[in-house]
Amino acid sequence: MKVLVIWRLLTVGGVNAGWRNRSIYFKTHGIDTEFLYTTDHGGRHIMEDVAPVYLTQNEPEIIKIIKENFYDAIIVVDTGKAFKWIQKANYQGPVIVEARTPELIKLIPQLKSFRRIEPETIIVPSQYQKRVVSILTEGIPITVIYNGVDTSFFRMLESEEIDFNNVPIHSNDKKIIGWIGRLDKRKNWQMLIEIAKVIKSERDDIVFWVIGGAQSVQREEFRIKWQEEQLTDLIQWFPVIPYQQMPHVYAKIRQSGGCTLATTKSESFGNTFIESMVCGVPVVASKMMPVTELVLDEENGLLFRGQNVDDAVGQLYRILDNPALHHQMSHAAIERVHEKFAIQKVAEDYIQLLKKIVARKNGANQEGKSL
Repeated sequence: MKVLVIWRLLTVGGVNAGWRNRSIYFKTHGIDTEFLYTTDHGGRHIMEDVAPVYLTQNEPEIIKIIKENFYDAIIVVDTGKAFKWIQKANYQGPVIVEARTPELIKLIPQLKSFRRIEPETIIVPSQYQKRVVSILTEGIPITVIYNGVDTSFFRMLESEEIDFNNVPIHSNDKKIIGWIGRLDKRKNWQMLIEIAKVIKSERDDIVFWVIGGAQSVQREEFRIKWQEEQLTDLIQWFPVIPYQQMPHVYAKIRQSGGCTLATTKSESFGNTFIESMVCGVPVVASKMMPVTELVLDEENGLLFRGQNVDDAVGQLYRILDNPALHHQMSHAAIERVHEKFAIQKVAEDYIQLLKKIVARKNGANQEGKSL
């Protein structure tokens, strides 16, 4: 089987991380995945070593790709324009839609018109996202398949396995709080700044690692605020860290007795949550859906109220200042991911769905030809 995944953004974010893991697993089960993007936001290194990548905005070229590769299925991720390309290519195979953005205003253009294409199902990565999508669609089945993490790649590294020579380098005995993701309004780096200001006024045994943001829309705003608030000593910013280095980043955070912090206002899933957890790094985040589907409060992580800075600081101190609690949550987090989000489990669900849809569509097409 060969499938094409169309998404407009070639980023370093959770959608591509999830599809990287999925495509590797698909290949071991005889399914080849190819990817078509229209805009590169620095994510090519994530995908190019696992699957063919097309990067183009040229419509005739896109139509040619669809026509000439005889895909068994096409999966469209938050890209409304794709239905026009599929229609112009006269593609007769099954089309699956993935709805990933958690923001209704951004999701509406992607789901408002399928241009007479009839999607077989809409796949979402959480029960929360299913609720969001159900507001905008009717008559199309919605299937929840969690994102998966490659537990042979993301895992708790032993000391002798950790690459201590590559950045970020931890050169002192401070505990590390990792903040990972884009620098934009939804990820809410502004709250990170406020949390850091409180901690700086109270302690000197903590350092923040901000990972990512090299091509984010608000990177310059972050840079200005970071410098204005005189936080360059407390917050160390690493705009580009290769994906292949991330297990080592998590390992350094864990070894320091640290955790990861998420200040995001909304998510459809949250890949960095499960990456962190399976590497033995507890997560501190806002108590909201779908975070509560991933992190079990007081069991394998700690959740704070809404966007409450003081509560967030208090939860950070709890995990950083209690080695026994940190150890307990570290191991509980690993178990949680292996049980619910290991790629073997969630990708297998996707494979079974794909096989069922392709077989059904092929049967319907054959029946149509015989008539």
